[in-house]
Amino acid sequence: MTTSGPGQTYGGSTVGSEPTFQSTVDDSREAAVASVLPEAETEKLVTEIREDLSVFDGIVDRAQAIIARYPQSRSALLPMLHLVQSVQGYVSQAGIQFCATQLELAPAEVSAVATFYTMYKRKPCGEHLVSVCTNTLCAALGGDSIYARLREHLGEPGKPLGHEETAGTPGEPGSITIEHAECLAACDLGPVIQVNYEFYDNQTPDKAVELVDALRRGEKPAPTRGAPLTDFKDVSLQLAGFFERESDVDGPSQATETLAGAQLAQDRGWTAPAMPATVAFPDLEKK
Repeated sequence: MTTSGPGQTYGGSTVGSEPTFQSTVDDSREAAVASVLPEAETEKLVTEIREDLSVFDGIVDRAQAIIARYPQSRSALLPMLHLVQSVQGYVSQAGIQFCATQLELAPAEVSAVATFYTMYKRKPCGEHLVSVCTNTLCAALGGDSIYARLREHLGEPGKPLGHEETAGTPGEPGSITIEHAECLAACDLGPVIQVNYEFYDNQTPDKAVELVDALRRGEKPAPTRGAPLTDFKDVSLQLAGFFERESDVDGPSQATETLAGAQLAQDRGWTAPAMPATVAFPDLEKK
């Protein structure tokens, strides 16, 4: 690459197939960055976009209650993101700005967190979020087959539903967003599915299809364990720390299989060795 004369283009980048900028060298040999985007797009990039935040008017008190829990207001960001998600069913750009305003943060700081954690959805989610564990053990036990079957079942002929795609109109009754999850921490009960983060254990492709069909009909089958099933917006509100009903925290979270080892140890009188009061550090080789 050479810069043989004034005005010579010497660099640039692309996003997909669209150029984003070019750099030129003028007579003073100083680099200038000139946008090659249409003028309207350039204006959009450099102008602060102010979203309509009125959709969140009803949660301002709850937002302030969350902030009051923490000595540093920025520590409230995670539950705040769940709170705005409970309103729209995802974290919109307006939700980003609402959190930034309430917490006195830059929108970029909020976006950095919202895009890092997969529990915050960046596009409208269905009434129900169905998560299929496809990590190693669940995959080996049939998780991959369950995910493939649900993609076909919820998609259109010849066009299976993709990760974080929705069958039906997002937010409407009976709509379902599907995702594959790396691990749902229930290896002893795999393959497992979660609906709005409630467990459905020991699944098969046929059982998974029956489950999503029931959800589409407006039914809410009881989870294998945990609280009664609600919907994605409602569970987002719970994750923000607000429980509307006593039943939101009802139900055992553990399974018989999970407690089998502890029960066996209790039945046989097995105990772990007591920890010594002090432990001497081993001699370390000097470097």
